[in-house]
Amino acid sequence: MQLKRGSLCVSANSSANGGADLIPDLRDTILNTWRTNNRVTVFLVEHLPPGLWPTAVPGAPRRTIRMIAGHLHNARCMWIKTLGQELGVPVPRSVDRRRVEREELVPALQRSSRGILRLLTLGCEEGGRIPMASTYIWRNLPLDVGHVLAYFVAHEAHPAARSCWSPGPWATDSRRRSRVACGSGRSVQRRRSPSGADA
Repeated sequence: MQLKRGSLCVSANSSANGGADLIPDLRDTILNTWRTNNRVTVFLVEHLPPGLWPTAVPGAPRRTIRMIAGHLHNARCMWIKTLGQELGVPVPRSVDRRRVEREELVPALQRSSRGILRLLTLGCEEGGRIPMASTYIWRNLPLDVGHVLAYFVAHEAHPAARSCWSPGPWATDSRRRSRVACGSGRSVQRRRSPSGADA
């Protein structure tokens, strides 16, 4: 089996006469999956009830929903800096997790989403793996684009779930909105976010 440099198209000899089967290029799938994840994250931030932002997280009284939301963007910035700055990917500015407001965070998430897209695109262009930067010292995450995408999506799913399912007077509406956002990508696409289309 050989991986063609510059794409995610894999060829494998599958017959006695040396014929080859081609697995379709997965670049569009990888990038569109991230776009969907970002769209859901932005949708959630846009629709969290205003009174929720300063609310302490149950079991973590020093952490608020505002801080969790800001962390989503800041974590993206950290990974872009770690994996991509050395490779020419611009690093977005982080936000103050203790003070960030929705109006600041939504466009910030769009900027960091574009950075993640550039990382994933770079990996696709390099045969399906992001080149190892010298700043990546932990090396606990495999850098093939499948692993990187899965990690980024999973990282955002956990704090988003905590925001939606924490108890409070806004819980019923928050859960209903989260089902709309998370249950169907088509629902999110039909209800375009006020911040506009993502890149």
